[in-house]
Amino acid sequence: MNPSKTSINNLNIESYENLVSISEIRKSIPSTDDAERTIAKGREALFRILDGDDDRFVVVVGPCSIHDPKAALEYAQAIQGFRKRFGDRIEIIMRVYFEKPRTSIGWKGLINDPHLDGSYDMNNGLKLCRSLLIEINEMGVPAGTELLDPVIAAYIGELVSWVSIGARTTESQTHRQMASGLSAPVGLKNGTDGSLDSPMNAMISSGSPHAFLSINDAGEASIVRTRGNDKTHIILRGAKGASGYEPNYSMQHVETVEARLESLGFKPQLMVDCSHANSRYDHTCQRTVLEDVIQQKTNGNRSIFGVMIESNINEGKQKLAGPLDSLKYGVSVTDACVNLQETEALLAHIYDARSDMSV
Repeated sequence: MNPSKTSINNLNIESYENLVSISEIRKSIPSTDDAERTIAKGREALFRILDGDDDRFVVVVGPCSIHDPKAALEYAQAIQGFRKRFGDRIEIIMRVYFEKPRTSIGWKGLINDPHLDGSYDMNNGLKLCRSLLIEINEMGVPAGTELLDPVIAAYIGELVSWVSIGARTTESQTHRQMASGLSAPVGLKNGTDGSLDSPMNAMISSGSPHAFLSINDAGEASIVRTRGNDKTHIILRGAKGASGYEPNYSMQHVETVEARLESLGFKPQLMVDCSHANSRYDHTCQRTVLEDVIQQKTNGNRSIFGVMIESNINEGKQKLAGPLDSLKYGVSVTDACVNLQETEALLAHIYDARSDMSV
C-alpha cells in the first residue's frame, strides 16, 4: 500500500458475506399449495373486512417475538384450534415476528441471530424463518409480521397475510416505499411520541407509486417500481411522554383519529394494540385495553376493526442471558405476554360480545 495514499473506504467494515438469493432460497425451501392457499385466504379475508364486506373482528395475536421454532409451532397448533372455534366471528392472524427494533442494542430477532448467541448466521436465519412460515401456513394459520429491514421484506413478504410497520419506522421514507409494493394489508403504528402525523403521512405515501433501490429475486441491486398499496390502516399503540406511558385507545383518542382520517379523505379504520404503551408495558393490562375497545364497539363504534394481543404459551418474559438450555419453554425473551389460557379467555370474551358490537 502506498503510505502517502489516504484510505477513505470501509474504515469501519470488518467483513462481507454473500447473502443467499431469494431465488435460491425459494428453490431450496419451496412453498406449498396448502401454505399459499392460507396466505391468499388470509389476505382476502382482511381485504374484505377493510372493504366492509366481512363483519368479523380481526385479532392479531402471538408472541412478541419468535425465538424457538418448536414452541412457535406448538403455539400455532393452539391458534389453529381457536380459528376453528371462533372463526365465524373473529379473523385470527398469528403474530409471527422475526425482527425486533431496538431502542439501543439487544437481540435483533431470529433472522438476524437464529442461534441466539451473537453469531449472526443470517443465511440460516432466513432459511429457518422461511421454513417456519411455510409450516404455520400449512396448518391453515395465516401469519402477520413486522417488516423492519427492507431487504428481509423481499425474502418473507410473500409468506404473510398482514404486515405492520413499527412506531420507530413509520416515519421512514424507505419503509413507506416498501409498504407501497407489498401484496398484503399494512398496519402503520403511531410514533413512540404518540404522533399521528407519521402514520397518516405514511398512508398517503404508501398508497402512491414509488421508484426506489432494492434487490430482485436474483439478489441483484435493482430499481423497484411500485403501484401503491391502498390497503393500509393505523395502529394505535400508545406513547411515551414526559410523565411516562400514555395510552391512546380511549373513545376520545379514537374520535380524534377518525376525524383526522376523514379530513384526509380516508375511511376511518384503525386497529388497537392492547400491548406496548397502551398497557403501560404490563401484559396483564391487555385485558383492560380490550374491554374498553369492546365497550366502544358495543356503544356503536364502527372504525375499530381489530386488536393486537401479545401472547405466548406461558406468561411473562425472561432475559436472554446465560446458557440457552436454561431458558423457560414458551416464555418470551422480549416483551412480556399473556399465556394461552388467558388468550383463549380473551378470544372467548370477544366472541361472546361480538353479537352486540357494531360492524
